[in-house]
Amino acid sequence: MVKITATYQGDLRCTATHSPSQTQLFTDAPLDNQGKGESFSPTDLVATALITCMMTIMGIKAREMNIDLTGTELNVEKIMANNPRRIAALPVKITFPPLQIDEKSKKILENAALTCPVAKSIHPDIEFTIEFKW
Repeated sequence: MVKITATYQGDLRCTATHSPSQTQLFTDAPLDNQGKGESFSPTDLVATALITCMMTIMGIKAREMNIDLTGTELNVEKIMANNPRRIAALPVKITFPPLQIDEKSKKILENAALTCPVAKSIHPDIEFTIEFKW
């Protein structure tokens, strides 16, 4: 179990502290929702959690397979909806560096990305698509 504490700083900004490491991050409300947009918004962190989780789980699997994924780039676009205001879509694109791996290894890595804990936690109403660029 990991404890994270958030403290409201005022002016729609929060500071979150990761208890085990004491690392802090800041959130701001986005420009389109009365904020300054000076940092990640809470919904930005959802999108960020998705792609970093996907990469982490692929990295674990790649390490087991003795494949180096250094340089792999993941992009996500957070698309918002209104009424209610929520994340509507999270299209992801994963671009791999040149790798000499077979199709079976590619499928194993793709499955690792698709089954990461954050991907498995996304609400079914959120459109979640992924493009793998080998």
